[in-house]
Amino acid sequence: MVFIRQPTNTWGDYGLTFVGLLGLATPNFLLALVMMYLANIWFDTTIGNLMDLKYLNEPMSWDKAKSIMEHMIIPVVVIGTSGTAAMIRRLRANLLDELEKQYVVTARAKGVPPFKGLVKYPLRMSLNFFVADIGSILPAIISGAEIVAIVLSLETTGPLLIAALQSQDMYLAGSFLMFLAALTVFGVLISDIALGFLDPRIRLQGKVEK
Repeated sequence: MVFIRQPTNTWGDYGLTFVGLLGLATPNFLLALVMMYLANIWFDTTIGNLMDLKYLNEPMSWDKAKSIMEHMIIPVVVIGTSGTAAMIRRLRANLLDELEKQYVVTARAKGVPPFKGLVKYPLRMSLNFFVADIGSILPAIISGAEIVAIVLSLETTGPLLIAALQSQDMYLAGSFLMFLAALTVFGVLISDIALGFLDPRIRLQGKVEK
């Protein structure tokens, strides 16, 4: 009998599980308010625009780019927390399911190094669900989190869409929604192509039955 040690019940597993559950349980707008307060107290950075007001009408320079990067740290952290937490939980569940399969047990019993046996096939198969979500991730990246953008007073496309809906500007709102729909179709196409390269079992054979 071969004893296979699973990467569970370890400090790393507990730590990532805690981070994932914390990210899923914390609302984005609440985290945005907390991060705004900490940024103002610790780093003296006021998040209320994509850059400092003195750079609004100035040409691009290193100081302006630095200001933009300073103002983008908190939105990236806030918007990415919930998505990253969900991916951690999903990847962990899929990876644990793959580690129980016979080909992994056989590979380890034959002396395959633990890291190689983990990365080469189980991790690769566990990424299928992550790659399949590109169709929904791509429009979210472009539009941004609307509520978070409103809380942080960011001039992104999310508040623009909400303002168009509130003012009943059907042309702007319809055009924006059509653009997001096109991005969704394009993201699904990218995910299908990536899945074909990632997992040979998903590739289209193109055979015609006679």
